Amino acid sequence: MDKGARPNWDNPMQFVLACVSYAVGLGNVWRFPYLCQLHGGGGFLIPYLIMLFLEGVPLFYLELAIGQKMSLGSIGAWTAISPYLGGVGLASVVTSLYLCLYYNIINAWSFWYLFHSFQSVLPWADCPINSNRTGPIEECERATPTQYFFYRETLDISSSIEVNGGIHTGQALCLVLAWLITYLFIVRGVKSTGKVVYFTATFPYVVLFIYLIRGMTLHGAINGVKYMFTPKMEQLANPTTWINAATQIFFSLGLGFGSLIAFASYNQYNNNFERQAIIVSLINSGTSIFASIVTFAIYGFKATVNYENCLERFVTRLLLLNAFSLAEDSITMDTVFDWIEKLNTTYPQQFAEIADKLENCDLESELDTAVEGTGLAFIVYSEAIMNMPLSQLWSVLYFIMLLLLGMGSMLGNVTAIVTPLRDFKITSRMSNELLNGLVCLFCLLLGLGFTTPSGNYWFTMFNDYGATFSLLFIVLIEVITVSYIYGIKRFEKDIEDMLGHRPNWYWKIMWSVTSPVLLIALFIFYIINYIKGGTPTYQAWNKELRYALGSMLVYVAKTTTF
Repeated sequence: MDKGARPNWDNPMQFVLACVSYAVGLGNVWRFPYLCQLHGGGGFLIPYLIMLFLEGVPLFYLELAIGQKMSLGSIGAWTAISPYLGGVGLASVVTSLYLCLYYNIINAWSFWYLFHSFQSVLPWADCPINSNRTGPIEECERATPTQYFFYRETLDISSSIEVNGGIHTGQALCLVLAWLITYLFIVRGVKSTGKVVYFTATFPYVVLFIYLIRGMTLHGAINGVKYMFTPKMEQLANPTTWINAATQIFFSLGLGFGSLIAFASYNQYNNNFERQAIIVSLINSGTSIFASIVTFAIYGFKATVNYENCLERFVTRLLLLNAFSLAEDSITMDTVFDWIEKLNTTYPQQFAEIADKLENCDLESELDTAVEGTGLAFIVYSEAIMNMPLSQLWSVLYFIMLLLLGMGSMLGNVTAIVTPLRDFKITSRMSNELLNGLVCLFCLLLGLGFTTPSGNYWFTMFNDYGATFSLLFIVLIEVITVSYIYGIKRFEKDIEDMLGHRPNWYWKIMWSVTSPVLLIALFIFYIINYIKGGTPTYQAWNKELRYALGSMLVYVAKTTTF
């Protein structure tokens, strides 16, 4: 390895913003709100915050300390600790490469939606007309316009992973654009990244704040916010709640990819990374909670609209009016349930004859419907946006925010690959522009597979299995290595050399006992779940049959195995 004259961040603020831009990503917007919804609203915050201090902050601190001390990327840093541990760094690079291959396709989808937002009517607001001009396309009528636009217009998805086809030209061009912008962001290494993060780390908060103000003024938004902050304490007795809290902290902070080690390697030797580790970790978790308030306000609006539409549907009113010969204006939206209760009590036999034809309208059920990932980002949000006044404006703002969150994470992902490569003598002679360009081009060419009709199934497989076990194993080896091979005492001296003081008892207990035990427990949990789950399956699009997944309807003909 050849350190040479290593560049540095212009100031500590650039490093903090780079870490924030990397750690605060799409998972804060579409994964954390889902877990809150799944595990009892505000009650989920209790295990989440406990795991933050037992696992998240100590491991974040550890990776920053290693990077700053060694001033090398992940491969060089672990090789410097022990020649036998270079494989840990290599594993981080390979995992980051897996992530880069598919992560930018999300940014490509965001570009696609952004470009389609500049229309007088949002294209996912209504079903397109069929070729005969006689009515809406049948496939769209079976789903909803938002689902049709995502699965058919955006993905042009096939019926299974085995059914393939040519590259989706629009998606391929959007992917090229996403990688071109990623390259421009990192073209000169840390000097370029340090400037870009001022925007990628801060502007999403501006959009989130605007959405918070707009969201809280939407009809029914308060129902969603109340739902979020009403804890279901019985969920604390559920082990899965604690496992998901620990997992969310782990993946949200971006541990194990080598990005934090790479970023910290560009710090001044005496930079106060301890304070920065705490600040970034708290910002990351605070953003998750802040984004959840915005998301639940949107949830509340969408759930209330669906609920009221259910109450106002012609069939329900007509059934009651005709069956009991009531005046046409006697049943309103506010009195539907009162009339149902009254008629059921007064005429039980007659009411029983029509009971199975009445829709079950329940606001709580609407709010209980949990959706995560692309279903939340590109379907649920899109459906809510199209019901807002000035929907084009809100759509543009939303997809710009998604783009910046995604691009900010990509900066860290690519840096985790490039920095270790640059530490080798053979590549250290290459210019930043050439090395970064080759890495981006390589990832782009392999990533084009995700723009084919079966690409979304491959995306799901990479997302679910590409960086789960590997990351847990990498970070477990990291913390055991530092605590028991490199040695806590030696690590303490290194930190004292950089900061002027030794870490206190809290950090030492977390590194040597608590964090390893939690990681081993998570690892065992994932292995057991994987074995119990049997053959991995996925849901495939079939335009003939309808299947409900949360509040996101998709079409499946059968359960298909990978």
